[in-house]
Amino acid sequence: MNRDRKLYVAAGVLLLLSLIWGYNWVVMKKVMRYVDPFDFSALRTFLGSLALFAVLAVRGRPLRPVALGGMLWLGLLQTAAFTGLIQWALVSGGAGKTAVLVYTMPFWLLPMARMFLGERVRGSQWAAVALALAGLLLILEPWTMRGDALSTVLAIVAGLVWAASAVFAKRLRAGVQLDLLSLTAWQMLLGSLVLCVLAWVLPSEPPQLTPYFIGALVYNALFATGLAWLMWLFILDRLPAGLAGLSSLAVPAVGVLAGWVELGERPSATESVGMLCIAAGLVAISAVAMRGRRAVGATVSADSKS
Repeated sequence: MNRDRKLYVAAGVLLLLSLIWGYNWVVMKKVMRYVDPFDFSALRTFLGSLALFAVLAVRGRPLRPVALGGMLWLGLLQTAAFTGLIQWALVSGGAGKTAVLVYTMPFWLLPMARMFLGERVRGSQWAAVALALAGLLLILEPWTMRGDALSTVLAIVAGLVWAASAVFAKRLRAGVQLDLLSLTAWQMLLGSLVLCVLAWVLPSEPPQLTPYFIGALVYNALFATGLAWLMWLFILDRLPAGLAGLSSLAVPAVGVLAGWVELGERPSATESVGMLCIAAGLVAISAVAMRGRRAVGATVSADSKS
């Protein structure tokens, strides 16, 4: 019962995270009318880390870092590289398309989780993976894509970096006892300082302090950065990395729909079919995972009684 409850809680957190991150693709695209991409990346992550440290202080948690070297590497991957790459990719790429390209992450994560974490994909899950991959390809339409090549490469590399950071976070948490909130705050602060240096070195115009810029910064710092990365590490703690990555494919579907509504990036018929394929794949993956966990729980219970 406890296993099922934890799984349902993780699924609920993942749904909320999908909505926050999915809509944020539109916010990140629109805000660049008023600010340089690296300036915005540095601001959102630095302010997000300060918000998390404030939560640590209010809750009386220790502020001293543990495994500082591991936190630095996670910050370089999960905050500096990933955040900088996606914001750079959005300079010339559409919000919906960029979201889909970044979310090739689960297909990088599956082999990485198998190699470095010993996680295996059940036989029946491969069909769901294939369905989700087909949906991703239909949304991307690589046979007709005329988007900017640099934006495409940056978005795919961002997905690869994100997958690597997920595996690194799992290994770090397995080897060292770390407070989840402290880990999120420290890795974000360290990664944001790298972005601050990059933003300072690269030439750019000062941000325009418009209401939209201020609102986008607050949304990104508090929700899409601070809260969302804490939620992501919470999910990784309670789900296998491969399953967490595949389930997060709901985010680009939200991004595509939000881009359609606010930016006029209307999905084609193939993109619409692709989103349906992804949704079906997610349902299948979740059903297999639930059956597998219940089977393991029943086996353990039977063994304890014998």
